[in-house]
Amino acid sequence: MKLTRAFIYIMSNKNLTTFYIGVTNDLERRVKEHKDGEGSEFTSKYNLHHLVYYEIISDIKTAIKREKQLKRWHREWKINLIKELNPTFEDLAKDWE
Repeated sequence: MKLTRAFIYIMSNKNLTTFYIGVTNDLERRVKEHKDGEGSEFTSKYNLHHLVYYEIISDIKTAIKREKQLKRWHREWKINLIKELNPTFEDLAKDWE
């Protein structure tokens, strides 16, 4: 069985009022889609163009389980998780072309 790397990620807006949690096998491509307003009506509607958190996971099934887990978390828990990797909530993809 071939292992495929996967990512779970959190997008937010400039004011950090809304979070979107997603899963993908190509983080750079998926974040670009969000920034371009493609692929998710929710991220477009709330201007969720800032990648504030991500995890690299060894396979897609585990990534989907982790995504579902994080989606059930309280807002405060999500904020604390983001702060561990990104204390200033900067856009981790700001320099991606």
